[in-house]
Amino acid sequence: MSHKIEHLIDIFDTTFFELYQTRLVSGDDEPIYLPADQTYACHRIIFAHGYYASALHEIAHWCVAGPKRRELEDFGYWYEPDGRDQQTQSEFERVEIRPQAYEWILARSAGFRFQVSCDNLNGDFEPDRVTFTAKVRQEVIKILQSGLPKRVQMLSNALRHFYDVPPLTEQDFKAI
Repeated sequence: MSHKIEHLIDIFDTTFFELYQTRLVSGDDEPIYLPADQTYACHRIIFAHGYYASALHEIAHWCVAGPKRRELEDFGYWYEPDGRDQQTQSEFERVEIRPQAYEWILARSAGFRFQVSCDNLNGDFEPDRVTFTAKVRQEVIKILQSGLPKRVQMLSNALRHFYDVPPLTEQDFKAI
């Protein structure tokens, strides 16, 4: 199955532009969310280097953000760049559980391989990817059991339709 970024951009725009005046945009550098301003009439989710996984991850953050957060650059979220110590990495992972759970749901909806991102290549210790994956999986199961939030459900449906993926079940989210 081919996962072309152009398809994801089209699916996102078709699903959300009219409702949320938000576009998915391929960027050259670090990902960022930019709300509409005097120069741009729409909000922009800018993902890194045309990578499908980066786009899904940034969309997931957008799905977490409420209306007030979507008016702020990068949703006003805290972010500590790569090179975190163990305590800061622990906090990073705590706030990344929900977005990465949404990302996993969206990736699976597109038949795309997901792996958690500890995003700390230059830290002074090795993050525990297995434990983090288990926490993200636990969050996915909780979300599936309580029902997908509106934007996650809308995009999941659109992706599953485009890629001909059947409805998701808990069995689709076995540990990686």
